Amino acid sequence: MSTALGNHILVEFMNCEPHIMNDVAAIERDMVGAAQKAGATVINSTFHHFSPYGVSGVVVIQESHLAIHTWPEYGYAAVDLFTCGEMDAWISFDFLKECFGAKSYSAIEMKRGSVNLLTRNNFDISTMRQKAAEWRNPEFYTRNVWFTDKDDDQALSLRFTGEVFYDVQSPFQRVRILESYKYGKMLALDDMVMTTEQDEFHYHEMISHPAMFTLENAKNILVIGGGDGGTVREILRHDGVEKVTMVEIDGAVIDSCKEFLPGIAAAFDNPKLELIVDDGIAFLKNAKANSYDLIIVDGSDPVGPAEGLFSVEFYTNCYNSLKDTGILVAQGESPKFNEKAFTELNFTLQGIFGKTKAPVSLFFVPTYPTGMWSFQYGIKGDLNPKKISNSEKIQEFVDAKGLRYYNDEVHVGSFATPNFVKSLIK
Repeated sequence: MSTALGNHILVEFMNCEPHIMNDVAAIERDMVGAAQKAGATVINSTFHHFSPYGVSGVVVIQESHLAIHTWPEYGYAAVDLFTCGEMDAWISFDFLKECFGAKSYSAIEMKRGSVNLLTRNNFDISTMRQKAAEWRNPEFYTRNVWFTDKDDDQALSLRFTGEVFYDVQSPFQRVRILESYKYGKMLALDDMVMTTEQDEFHYHEMISHPAMFTLENAKNILVIGGGDGGTVREILRHDGVEKVTMVEIDGAVIDSCKEFLPGIAAAFDNPKLELIVDDGIAFLKNAKANSYDLIIVDGSDPVGPAEGLFSVEFYTNCYNSLKDTGILVAQGESPKFNEKAFTELNFTLQGIFGKTKAPVSLFFVPTYPTGMWSFQYGIKGDLNPKKISNSEKIQEFVDAKGLRYYNDEVHVGSFATPNFVKSLIK
């Protein structure tokens, strides 16, 4: 007979791989794997990623639990392995040490609930047995894992299934396809949500159609970035378009979306599309002047491969490549989440296109931090996207194409800026 009710191992893993310590999906996978490796029956897992970094989680097992909290900035993880019955928790310990790449550790083993110090109670458990007989363990344990898009002060978290369909570290960024419960599969680049199946139309319809209906007869379009394919899909809904050139620096983004987000990446085979996997910044340096009716810069936040998409030189090249009557539309960040990048981009566009030629369009995406996001415009020629005279044509298009966000009223309303935004861009 065992002399204790449970066995408790308190572990400190040190000098671990920092990126693993900050990866909620990997830690959940490894903690569940550690339990299963030791022969435990997993009941539930709950894991959460904190802002700006760190992961906490617990795996509830039939034999008790495994718990963890990480400090990626120190390469450190504190782990509790509590078991009862015949499970050998040291098997879990060995498994986690390898998974975390721990170069050093400390561990203390304690017996919990010494039997010789406890008195067994006699009580009626017939009702409990009846309830237990009615309960059935699910075929697959329940999971509660959270993906977090954040900065140092605020964050957006989405509960996701824990499944990772695609995970590639390209030469430019980490590209992943995950699946959230609320918004379906999603593309994440370096832990930032780029798009999801359920709300992608907010972004892709608004980056495309206001400019297209302002121009009315755009034929030659350049898209920089946009590797998920949603922007070119929307542009190619317009029958008058003759050619779209898309320059995406990271082929892994294109490949992942073709395979796992085919509804977004639906236009990659369109014969009007020329797809170039290359550096869009370098492409524009060599582009011919007065070439494009519309240039769309569909980039991520100003870090990593997208950092150069926020420079004066880049937008000067955009200006030169536009026709005399043309429009630039750029992913403009959030005036609530990325105020500095939002403001600096607008000042840059005002300086190149003119103070009255750099309007801001606001729209809403539930899966972007704060929900409020922007597209920023540069206008050449006598165009005014804030006013439209073709409402009937827009409505016919909306109905025919089954658009779910854009319409003529949204078009006009998106250029109405709140007072705090007006102050930012003065």
